[in-house]
Amino acid sequence: MSRDDHPAVTARRNRLGLRLFVAYLVLYGGFMGTTVFAPAWMGATIGGVNVAIVYGFGLIAVALGMALVYVRLTYGGESE
Repeated sequence: MSRDDHPAVTARRNRLGLRLFVAYLVLYGGFMGTTVFAPAWMGATIGGVNVAIVYGFGLIAVALGMALVYVRLTYGGESE
C-alpha cells in the first residue's frame, strides 16, 4: 500500500480539504450576502475600484492561496 492510499493520510487530507472549503464558503457567502443585502456598499469605491471588484479578486486570491496551503500541507515534504 503506497503512502497516498493509507487511510490515515486520506482522512487527514479530507479533513483539511473540508476545513478549507468551509472557510471559503463563509467568505463567498459574505460576498453573496453583501451583494444581496447591501448592494450600495458593494458599489462604493476603494482606490477608484468598486468594492465588488476588490472583494471578487480577493476571493480568487484566497482560493489560490488555500490551494497552495492544501498542497503544501498534504504533499509538501514527500519524496518520490
